[in-house]
Amino acid sequence: MTPGRPVPPPLGKPLVVADETAEAAPSTPGAHGTPTLAAAYGATSADSGLVPLTVARRGPKEDDVEIEIDFCGLCHSDVHATRGEWGAQNYPLVPGHEIVGRVRSVGSAVDDFAPGDLVGVGCLVDSCRECDSCLEGLEQYCERGNVGTYGVKDTRNGNSITQGGYSTSVVVDRSFVLRVPEGLDPAAAAPLLCAGITTYSPLRYFDVEEGDVVGVVGLGGLGHMAVKIAKAMGAHVVVFTTSEAKFEAAIELGADDVILSKDPEAMEGANRTIDVMIDTVAAPHDLNPYFRTLRLNGALFQLGLPPTDMPPVNPGALIRRRLSYAGSLIGGIAETQEMLDFCAEHGVVSEVEVVTARQLNEAYDRMVAGDVKYRFVLDTKTLQPPSEKADV
Repeated sequence: MTPGRPVPPPLGKPLVVADETAEAAPSTPGAHGTPTLAAAYGATSADSGLVPLTVARRGPKEDDVEIEIDFCGLCHSDVHATRGEWGAQNYPLVPGHEIVGRVRSVGSAVDDFAPGDLVGVGCLVDSCRECDSCLEGLEQYCERGNVGTYGVKDTRNGNSITQGGYSTSVVVDRSFVLRVPEGLDPAAAAPLLCAGITTYSPLRYFDVEEGDVVGVVGLGGLGHMAVKIAKAMGAHVVVFTTSEAKFEAAIELGADDVILSKDPEAMEGANRTIDVMIDTVAAPHDLNPYFRTLRLNGALFQLGLPPTDMPPVNPGALIRRRLSYAGSLIGGIAETQEMLDFCAEHGVVSEVEVVTARQLNEAYDRMVAGDVKYRFVLDTKTLQPPSEKADV
């Protein structure tokens, strides 16, 4: 275990960014190709639920890749966004940032993708590409603000609002398109583009290897990916859960041991046994018992984002063992590609339930209730044909 492993070198070539004070030029339909209409599902308000929509996709520019979407994973953040739980949103809003499909066409300057290639798009579709973070391959930490796959202004394309992958197609700059290895099942690979990279990045940052002990708190969409990836890296994996009902499932996923975190004796027995802890729980909980399980120089990475404040952390626990308490946000484009290649090499994919467009609202309710093992994925072939006029 080596803390602070550098990320792979960035994939995208830096572009000259226009003066931020200048007004963005409006997009001109047909200037770089013919815009197309795509069928989609999205929200028209915080309480509308998901409804059929038609999205206008820009005509591909010289650096663009047009993708025919086959599958899109459902992330819990999609629920928060469409229901307005993370603040005001730009409606109509089409969510989805776990996109897998085939290249339909490419721009004149694109020479690394071709029609028919299996590709993916994750949580990002652009960044400034000039700040220190971007130049280091850390586009997710772009100092000017990255461009998310849905719900934000796309400054390079007339300040239009990005719309996500619950749709039949999307157009993305080639620098933010990922190559999905053909050996991966497309539906099961879709959640790798969020849940997979979110758990891979901190494990890779600490260069987890054979002989290391990795703890995983929670066994949901993120947790089950942390178990699979850590195991593929050669680690001894210990799952911490509040539910005895999840013991068998954890072992089936590859965990070597399972600890009931609400059992004081079991937690005491885990004292000083863990090198890296991946905390995926998105509800407020006390971290201090988990710090006691860490060895000298151990680290706890917070991936779950609770909606309210967590109980206070005792700094003494950190000081006495030189522990690190850190956060981690998805991953950059180069690291995400590395993760996809790693998963293909080791046969790692998400456990998924494929749903139709008409099942999306039910799937959202089931996600909130924790009734999914472990990720939902939308089959975009079940979307209705687009209408003759775009809704968004």
